[in-house]
Amino acid sequence: MKRGIILVNAYSRMERELHQSVRLQEEFERCGIRADVRRNNFFAAYVRGDGTVVSELTDYDFCVYLDKDKYVSQLLERKGMRLFNRHDAVVACDDKMTTSVLLADHGIPMPETLPGLLCYTPGERVADETLERVARTLGFPLVVKHCYGSLGSGVFKADDMPSLRAIAEQVKCVPHLFQRFVASSFGRDMRVLMIGGKLAAAMERRSAGDFRSNLEIGGAGKAIDPPREAVALCEKVASVLRLDYCGIDVLFGEGGFLICEVNSNAFFGGIEAVTGVNIAERYVRHISDTVYG
Repeated sequence: MKRGIILVNAYSRMERELHQSVRLQEEFERCGIRADVRRNNFFAAYVRGDGTVVSELTDYDFCVYLDKDKYVSQLLERKGMRLFNRHDAVVACDDKMTTSVLLADHGIPMPETLPGLLCYTPGERVADETLERVARTLGFPLVVKHCYGSLGSGVFKADDMPSLRAIAEQVKCVPHLFQRFVASSFGRDMRVLMIGGKLAAAMERRSAGDFRSNLEIGGAGKAIDPPREAVALCEKVASVLRLDYCGIDVLFGEGGFLICEVNSNAFFGGIEAVTGVNIAERYVRHISDTVYG
């Protein structure tokens, strides 16, 4: 019997994430594959006292990993489990600065980015020379982001030095980055879904007033046929990061398209509704072809 498991976060109660797992389970069933959905709360893999790795998922052919718990995914791969996405790909996309580092030097245009300086002493102020360098390099306004975050959270716009100071003090003890603000893409971007390294669907997202265009914070989407140049960039991103599935956010730069972020577990409910494309079915077909040939 063909059998896989879909692991979701141990604590998540997000409707979109649970919807994702249910839709995939439905499509697996249509393909004759049993896919169990479980919360990642039962220690699916661990290190035994003799130093060997133990997996509790030996009855499964594959795992759709809808979580970002990097330790469990690493241990499961150590035991030979095929994950969708792979451990390294999830880790690469989970940290926005790591994503930029890995995509650098591959001919992929991105907004100019400075890595945040992580502070381990909360009472210490961010140095003036640090903020001056950020402002001098990126200009105002500029964007400050938590390296870990999704759905538009942890993303701030600094319009001047006082606001940059306030935001920098707020984020200094968590991984973060500073990024050039792309004014030509204010409140507007493309979300491009890639499956197996190929275009699955795309939509343009727009916000009426926010510089962020995420649907989760009020943006609206419409189906689009993305330009070939944008698709080629997304194909390269998926290839470099070895992603089976991803959602790529593309900005409209003055001189061309820019890759903003890459989401390894991008929610697909919104883009299915906007485009009419059955993303779950396409992802399941990719997984089935990869695992069973």
